Amino acid sequence: MNIRGKRVLVTGSEGFIGSHLTERLVELGAEVTALVQYNSFNNWGWIDTFDKNIRESLHVVTGDVREYDGMKRIMKGQQVVFHLAALIAIPYSYLSPMAYIRTNVEGTTNVLEACREFDVEKVVHTSTSETYGTALYVPIDEKHPMQAQSPYSASKIGADKIAESFFKSFELPIATIRPFNTYGPRQSARAVIPTIISQILSGRTEIKLGSLSPTRDFNYVRDTAEAFIEIAKSDQTVGQVINAGSNDEISIGDTARKIIDLIGKKVRIVCDDQRLRPVKSEVNRLWADNAKIKKLTEWQPRYSLDRGLSETIDWIRGNMHYFKTDIYNV
Repeated sequence: MNIRGKRVLVTGSEGFIGSHLTERLVELGAEVTALVQYNSFNNWGWIDTFDKNIRESLHVVTGDVREYDGMKRIMKGQQVVFHLAALIAIPYSYLSPMAYIRTNVEGTTNVLEACREFDVEKVVHTSTSETYGTALYVPIDEKHPMQAQSPYSASKIGADKIAESFFKSFELPIATIRPFNTYGPRQSARAVIPTIISQILSGRTEIKLGSLSPTRDFNYVRDTAEAFIEIAKSDQTVGQVINAGSNDEISIGDTARKIIDLIGKKVRIVCDDQRLRPVKSEVNRLWADNAKIKKLTEWQPRYSLDRGLSETIDWIRGNMHYFKTDIYNV
């Protein structure tokens, strides 16, 4: 599939990964409809920060994936759909699990039902490495069992299974991308890398983190956005679940120390109890096997961790007004 000229819908377009994907699709010549969650302030999230030429190339619509009639209205005429809209913060899922069911499971069902009604040519549904839970073996391939270690991961497992059922029951041409830990410009302090960077850049000599021992497979956001696009383009990805990861792992503690070295400041790391997950909920190890995406698409990760972190540090340094470093961002 050639993306150029295709009528493309991105749900969650105003968010972290969604905004980077939306920009890239415009650059590639797609006719992009960007769905942002309705709010009375008409706030378009990160889309409001786009270059004027890119922003004016978009058709921005407001709505809510939890509302089926709205999804039908927005879906009509679309050829390719990237479904990213979701609640993603793990700590908040402990406080409000039903909100995650309504958005991530029911919302996904609404999007896919609308796709089915209008014969969308290709759907890319967004999963998460959190569906695997703590690695039972490494590297983690797509056959690894799914383990619901948080209400968030349970809701995403449910959404993934809805996607699988729409392929098997209705032959909806859907592929599921399972990104591992994405980071980069525009990510909130809800995530560990911007939390580390923003605390250091605020002038703190002591930064607060949760557990330092878990490992993660970090991926720069531009690489993740390209993975979405390559999966959409490939005919071989229909009906498949596909990891998008670097095929490497690093502990949270080593990540923090790497960032400290890159910024060049003396900082002490302390453990903050409120940032710890419940013991059985902590995902202790994530490391992606990315052989499948390399086999089915032309995707390759382009950014080293050092390069991606350096670009992220530069962006956060210039956008510290987005970060409340004295408050733990759930």
